[in-house]
Amino acid sequence: MINLMYVVLMAMLALNVSSDVLNGFSLVDKSLQTTTRNATQTNRGIYEDFEEQYKANPKKVKEWYDKAQVVRQMSDSLFNFAEELKERIVRESDGSDGRVDSIQNREDLEAATSVMLAPGSGRGRELYESINSYRERIIQMVTDSAQRRIIASNLSTEIPQNVRTLGKNWQEYMFESMPTAAAVTLLTKLQSDVRYAEGEVLHGLAANIGLKDIHVNELNAYVIPSSQTVVQGGKFTAQILMAAVDTTNRPTIYIGGRKIESDRGIYETICSKTGDFSLVGYIEMMNAQGELVRRDFEQKYTVVAPSATVSADLMNVLYAGYENPMSVSVPGVAANQLQVTMTGGNLTPKGDGKFIARPTAVGGEAVITVAARTEGRVQEMGKFTFRVRKLPDPTAFIAYADGQGGENRFKGGKLAKQVLMNAGELGAAVDDGLLNIPFRVQGFETVFYDGMGNAIPEVSNSAEFTVRQKNMFRSLARGKRFFITRIRAIGPDGVERTLDGAMDVTVN
Repeated sequence: MINLMYVVLMAMLALNVSSDVLNGFSLVDKSLQTTTRNATQTNRGIYEDFEEQYKANPKKVKEWYDKAQVVRQMSDSLFNFAEELKERIVRESDGSDGRVDSIQNREDLEAATSVMLAPGSGRGRELYESINSYRERIIQMVTDSAQRRIIASNLSTEIPQNVRTLGKNWQEYMFESMPTAAAVTLLTKLQSDVRYAEGEVLHGLAANIGLKDIHVNELNAYVIPSSQTVVQGGKFTAQILMAAVDTTNRPTIYIGGRKIESDRGIYETICSKTGDFSLVGYIEMMNAQGELVRRDFEQKYTVVAPSATVSADLMNVLYAGYENPMSVSVPGVAANQLQVTMTGGNLTPKGDGKFIARPTAVGGEAVITVAARTEGRVQEMGKFTFRVRKLPDPTAFIAYADGQGGENRFKGGKLAKQVLMNAGELGAAVDDGLLNIPFRVQGFETVFYDGMGNAIPEVSNSAEFTVRQKNMFRSLARGKRFFITRIRAIGPDGVERTLDGAMDVTVN
């Protein structure tokens, strides 16, 4: 029965990761993949133009052509490494037939930890070093200081200073206990950032051999959103520009047929509904020949509902009168920006998204409400209801030292007489592999049998064995048995209980 309860509780813990959160990660990942494909296609066009220009004029183009090939090699290396890690995490989660584009166990909290952080075989440190190496090399090829800062920020491996990491390094902060869907999305974002950095360098290299040499007939409009996923009620921000535009000749931008009044191409709108949306419009500007050039654009983005994750560290229930460990997080929001409250008990923060929940009434419900401070305002992200139960009865035991100096717990069966004589008291605890909660024994009774089969009870009104009980132990021959019964114990909830059953002890 205890094993069955353990399986059920673990299943309930897995279900506690909100499906809305997992769906949100899937939407973000899909959107990032679309952006990455578009960037990859654009970059491929630049490489093809470099090939044509190199064939036409190798003397002029060789220096920039060679640099472009270096950019391609280093970008593809990091991009493919991230793809390899995504595939390994999904296979760890779903099995050898797992596919990145069809994740089955999106809520799996162990796969990313195993692949990225396993001692000796974890790839997290390798990824950390690869990102650092790529960032340092790629920004050396960017001349514009603003773009250098953007690329360095996108590829940063620094842990935010306002986050309490409890000594975690970057890879532990990013991937420890991270759901498979979230870990894959993080790696997809890295791939998107790599293609963005690659494109910025390629545009700079192309400018060195003249815009007309490569891009006169490939001039396109670009939309750079600050984020492609927005929480309902949040603000969508995007910068809209034309590639290689002259800063003295700003383009005119139209969204939905209306001109936007921004000389820097910044567009903002309040997102009041959830779902998938498209930012559609066009840019107009004069080229060097005085001709009006128009380029259409479309940028997809996703608005998701507010979401949060609250999980009980031990199980999917809360125990009355007990300090239940809790973890609370909201994707994209630092732990110190969360406001967490509880009804039906007390909630004590411990830092870094950790809390202690102590519900009061058995059989009732405890509701935990999570709010987050984003964009200068506090927004409720979700409510989570937990059933409140009484602590289960403990199991009595006799503690003794093993040969290595560790502690063993005898719970019934054969016991060496020397061990029995050295035992000082009776202990009790909920110790089923999931919980480890000590109880205080208040009293118990030992029952011995004489040669005629008559029961001889001896009572202790504390956890310690009495002198009379010790004397009875001393008189027992090998193979004789006795029972410890009527065990009274009190737990951290302050409730005293008499344990069912008896401990059967046979002197060995």
